Amino acid sequence: METTSSLICRIASRYGMEAKALRSYWQWRNYPPGHDGGGARADAEVLLNVAGRQLLACLCGVEEHVLARALPSWGQQDAKLSAGKNGVPAAAWRTGGAVAGPVAFGCRLCAARRTGTVVRVVRYALRWERVCIRHGRWLLDADADQPLEHLDVRGVPEVAAAQRRWTGVARRAVRAGAEPERVFALAYAVVARWWEQALHWERETIWPRRLHQVVGGNAGDKLERWRIVGRDAVIFAEVVAVADALLDPAMAQLVWRDSGAGRPRPLPADGAFCCRLGERVGRGWLGPLAATDYGGPLTSWMGAVIRLRRGAGGPPGYDNDPWWLRQEHQPATMAGQLRVLAAEAQEGGSGTRWRATVSAEPRFHITRLLDDAREELAQLRGVQSGTTAEVARELLERLSQGAELIDRAVLHTAAAAVAAGVALEEVAQWSRLAAEELSQILGRVEG
Repeated sequence: METTSSLICRIASRYGMEAKALRSYWQWRNYPPGHDGGGARADAEVLLNVAGRQLLACLCGVEEHVLARALPSWGQQDAKLSAGKNGVPAAAWRTGGAVAGPVAFGCRLCAARRTGTVVRVVRYALRWERVCIRHGRWLLDADADQPLEHLDVRGVPEVAAAQRRWTGVARRAVRAGAEPERVFALAYAVVARWWEQALHWERETIWPRRLHQVVGGNAGDKLERWRIVGRDAVIFAEVVAVADALLDPAMAQLVWRDSGAGRPRPLPADGAFCCRLGERVGRGWLGPLAATDYGGPLTSWMGAVIRLRRGAGGPPGYDNDPWWLRQEHQPATMAGQLRVLAAEAQEGGSGTRWRATVSAEPRFHITRLLDDAREELAQLRGVQSGTTAEVARELLERLSQGAELIDRAVLHTAAAAVAAGVALEEVAQWSRLAAEELSQILGRVEG
């Protein structure tokens, strides 16, 4: 499924013309979308009025009904596009993601094989359709401001194998009454969260090896950028494995048992479900890390499974839907992460950008403390029933544990801010502490 803009560029190439010259045949209602730093977006898409579609069909010598099947934007309407005065072909620019879904580059080698011309192709492709099996390429998102169109995955055959495996996983999802897109999205969120944490997993060896392979042998001093560009290709095999596991009724049964079944209890760090999940992604040591990642998409899924078993779910489409993915759990896109990285680089570590001056390890530690505190406080929902002693004990224990985690997060945040060059007096004021007291506390923490 190609973008109409990509097809116009390919037609221009066949005629020996610049794409801009061919586009002059249409009357344009707006300007092409560009990146913040300048430069045209590869995922730019085109909407055409009736006369504009007729012109395109004539130029490429293909009947309109054929183009309608091949171009997802073909029948899209736009308020700026009327039928056109006197049948004038008219067109309007959009971004592909706003028209028909995720946009990626196509494989140039496949395009050359079919058309005899090596040109760039941009197409609509879901995230489980990104491997060119024939040429061993992972096709990258086209909406990001970066020059690469693909990554070489010939040295990591598990990536192509995962794409083949996904077909069966999708069929299983349909049989289970779930939408494959939502199952994939949840598994993707789970594994992308692991990816962010894995930088500090001493026992993780699979992803670093795979990343170095797909980027050409060595990520070198651009590791942070390559971690953004290479993430989706590197984690794809685990995403499919997790999706398969979450659809397995036996895995759901393990969650139920870990929760105490008919005798509710907190999910243990050594629960059978997370241990088994770690084994299914080739990491027998992962279980406790996954089980204690409170507030993430995996624990949300586990909670929904438990509530459904207990018959305690909320209204349809809410927390009792295992495949419901919260907005805050959706992974950042490659384009978004690269924009942040570029902005941080422009600041030059002046201290005005948090991520530019505070390294990944303290940022991760602070986030983990906040997630743990949030999980502790979430346990207080609905506890104010029972004897006075029982309720008071539960409230005070949970509140004390949450307060301790928040206090630790405050100290680690203050330490990171001071180390980044923020004045101690300002940090103390924001922390509601005396500057001298904060200095002594930070000295003890560092010591």
